This record gives sequence, C-alpha cells and structure tokens, in this order.
Amino acid sequence: MRAIRHRRRSIPALAALAAAAVAAPVLLSAAPAAAHPREGRLAKELVEEVGVRGAYRHLAKFQQIADANGGNRAAGTPGHAASAAYVHDTLKKAGYDVSYQDFDIYEAHTRTEKTTVLGQGTRELATAAFTFTRSTPAGGLAAPLAPARVDETPGCTADDYPAGAFAGKIALVKRGACTFVEKQRAAAAAGAIGVIVYNHSGTTPVRGGFSSPAEGIIPSAGITLADGEALAAAAAGGEVSVRLELDQEHVKKTTRNVIAETKGGRSDCVVTVGAHLDSVPEGPGINDNGSGSAGLLEVALKLAEEGANKKGKGKQPANKVRFGWWSAEELGLLGSEHYVAQLSEKQKKDIALYLNFDMIASPNPVQFVYDGDDSDKTGAGAGPAGSAQIEALINGFLDKKRKPHEGSDFDGRSDYGPFIANGIPAGGTFTGAEGVKTAEQAARYGGTAGAPYDPNYHRAGDDLKNVDLKVFDTNLDVIAHAVGTYAESLRSLGRP
Repeated sequence: MRAIRHRRRSIPALAALAAAAVAAPVLLSAAPAAAHPREGRLAKELVEEVGVRGAYRHLAKFQQIADANGGNRAAGTPGHAASAAYVHDTLKKAGYDVSYQDFDIYEAHTRTEKTTVLGQGTRELATAAFTFTRSTPAGGLAAPLAPARVDETPGCTADDYPAGAFAGKIALVKRGACTFVEKQRAAAAAGAIGVIVYNHSGTTPVRGGFSSPAEGIIPSAGITLADGEALAAAAAGGEVSVRLELDQEHVKKTTRNVIAETKGGRSDCVVTVGAHLDSVPEGPGINDNGSGSAGLLEVALKLAEEGANKKGKGKQPANKVRFGWWSAEELGLLGSEHYVAQLSEKQKKDIALYLNFDMIASPNPVQFVYDGDDSDKTGAGAGPAGSAQIEALINGFLDKKRKPHEGSDFDGRSDYGPFIANGIPAGGTFTGAEGVKTAEQAARYGGTAGAPYDPNYHRAGDDLKNVDLKVFDTNLDVIAHAVGTYAESLRSLGRP
C-alpha cells in the first residue's frame, strides 16, 4: 500500500467521480439469464481448496527473491522482475492466458535538500525534497517567502494566493486537503518560483512527491510543522528570505504488470481481481504486498484446478476472470493507472467489477472491508454502483464465519482508485498499515492497542515473520468466495 505522500488524486475528486458513477443507471437485460449449473458450488469449492499452506509457499518465494536481489522487490529492480516472472510462469503452466504489460517509471535520487533562513541568525531547516521535484539552479534559489492563506484547503486554490504577492517569491504552504501537485500548480500559477510545504502534525518534515518528473514544475520541498509556523509568523511581521537548494536526478526505468485471465467465460462480463506486486526499496514487502499477491496467485491456481481453463460443459466459469499483479503501486498506483488508461471505453464497460487485496496479513490486524456504500460516512463517499453489493457480499461471508469486521474508506491509497475513477464498482479487504489499533479494536480482534497494525510498514522488517497467518487465512477465504461467486453469477450486482 502506497504511503499518503504519493496521493495524486484528492479525496473530493474521487468522491465526485464516485458520486457520478453511482448516479449512472445500471442497464439490465429484459429477460433474466438462466442460472449457471455451478452457481454457488464454485465459491464453496474454492474456499475449501484454498489454504494458507499453498499461499505461504508463494510468500516464501517472494522472500527468497528479495534476499537474492538486495533485500527488496521494488518496481524497476531485478527483485520485481523476478517476482513478475515467477507469477507469469506459474500461471502459464496452469493454463491461463498470461501477458506482461510494460511501462516506464522514474526513480528519484536526491543529492541535495536544504533550506536556509537568511539574514541575522542564519540557520538551516530540516528539509525533504519532494519526489520528482525540479532542481534549483546551482547555488539554490534565494528569495523572500510568501505564505499562502491557511484555511480548510490551505494553498489549494487560486484565492489562497493574493494577486501579485507571490511573483518571484517562494510560497510557504501548509499541508492538507489537496494533493501536493495541486498546491504546487496553484503556487506556480501565482508566480512563485518555488514552494515549501510545512507539515500539519508531528515533528518531521513533509515527505511529499509527484508521480513523475513531468509533474514537478517548480522546486518543491517539505519542512516541519514547527519550522513552518515559525516562518509564517515571522513573515507576517516583515520580509523573510530563504535559500532553497534542491538537486535531484531522475532515472528512467521500465517495469511491468502481469495479467492473467481464464480461457473461457463471457468476455463482456469480466471479473477483475488485483494486487500490487512491488515492494518499497526499504524491504522485501511480504505483507505489503506479498500477502495480496500470494493470495491472488493461490486462488488463481485453485480456480484452474476447478476447470477454469478446460473445455467442456460445466467446466469453464460463466464469466471471464482476469487477475492483475500491478507494478509501481508504491510510486503512486502507476501500474493500475496504466492498465486502466490503455483500455478502450468498451473494454472498461466489459469489466463487471474490480476486487482489490492489499496487505491482508498484517501482524497486529483489523479486518477491514472497503466501505462501498459509505455507511461509515467518512472520507470519499460511496463507490460506483455495485460497490455496496460487493461490500455486502464480503460482510455476509465474514458474518457466516463469525469473523468481526469493519469498514475502510476508499481513501485513494490502493489500486481500486483508477477503477473507481472510471465508474467500475470495486471492493475488497485489507488488514491495516501504519494506522494505530484502538482499545476497542484490540478488544474485538486481539492484538496490541496503541501499536500500528503493521509495525514494519515500509521497513526492512516486512519479512516472513511479519505476517499473521490466521487473518491471512480468513482473507484467502474471502478472495476465494468472491472470485467463485462472481465467476458464476453477477446477480448480486443487479446484473444478469
């Protein structure tokens, strides 16, 4: 799961897109389709066949690959390439139609990141260059600071930058409410030659970024909340100048998605299931997201054993099932965005739904289910029409297994984002990232209150020891049940 700093699309924007999709009519055929002879049976069979033992061997393989490739499986590295080859070759042997989808990414290498307050009492501030920022000229940019208005959407819109007040200056902007791209664009449009974003909480500098070098139009960096507030207060009383020095190299690389689909099933009713395969450079990414990747792989293999790729009446599923292992999720959902962007309008309409599984074995877990109907009334709102039914299917399955669960907002941090933005209903599960478990959650799920769901999130310690096999098993069953159900029937989505 990508860190918040990479968010490309604001929550309000996602909400608007989702709301538009919800409002769109769902077209049903005049006559209901006859039930598939295996309807209900396939889901049951998959749940019975899929288990931790099989999925764990894929986790062990991902760990082995990371160990042999510098400790990680990050996009654009040999570790990711080997992971993609393992998934590809395993599914090819199982009879799937498998392909690679290559696309370009960039890697940022920061050589200099420095902010110096000029004048009497010159001092340096802790600074973090934004990923894919434009570099400053040699020697840096020395200019007065111009604070943007601080309101509910600080530095997000043109009216936060009074006319003429930012020309030739470095904008000082508080973090929050919109993307770093939107803040930077608004500052640049007002004439700012650079932007410094200060944090809204904590004691560390903002670690922001853009998804590609093309989005970095002026030098951009982050500082701490305390330093930002001190600069804003000083600038309110008179001119304050700083020198911003940023030097960052951007290296172009190629990475790839892996796409596998059943040979049979209706191609105009495609059940799409996805998980990101890349880790962060800091670690092997066994929970994030070896767990989701391994879960999909094991379900796909069991689906093949149930006859998904064999000819004959009653063997193939009614609907085509397409599995996707996305690359560069940790860089900003780049793999899933690339996949959706290259689809034609008809191909998008042919996708009946998208299921996303990202971090499903967290060591201090909570069982989260994406809140398709916005019953929690937080964040981005409901997903496109059909998302509520997906949530209900998963919740109903967990209820039957007497497994506690709760909603999770579509906050734009995982690969459902591009599908939702194109009106495709989505759902899925995850078990928590860097968020902190509450006392109420500890009472329901066990584990440690006051500790992160995954204490090794985006760290070297995200290895084979960093998984809870019980919650992993539960989520394997969820994947199996959902894939088996939708492969044979879309009735619960309001479609024949």
